[in-house]
Amino acid sequence: GMERNGMEWNGMEWNQREWCLPKGHIEHGETTVEAAQREIGEETGITGYPVASLGTIAYWFTSNGTRIHKTVHHYLFAATGGELSIDNDPDHEAIDVAWVPLEELPTRLSFANEQHIARSAREYITTQL
Repeated sequence: GMERNGMEWNGMEWNQREWCLPKGHIEHGETTVEAAQREIGEETGITGYPVASLGTIAYWFTSNGTRIHKTVHHYLFAATGGELSIDNDPDHEAIDVAWVPLEELPTRLSFANEQHIARSAREYITTQL
């Protein structure tokens, strides 16, 4: 997830009527950080660089009757450029993308595990930067 000059904001996208952090799959040959950087660019239009790891979330879900284990690696990114846009999202999943004040981010996100990541990002920004 991800971001900003002064790092007061974090990027989110509106996906399936839910606010969530940008994320996606690791492509062949990519590191988790490289995948995060690419996905942020594709899903939000924002370019940046990684500042810190915010941990991983592992969970199970069922798709077409098959149990799937998924691990999501979260990073705090500092934005260096770009403009908010969903036009470059190859999956066209996002309906909208927005900057949200860091203090509001945990309550705006739809999922408890991402709310936890947002609180971790806020803690890192306020104590380490």
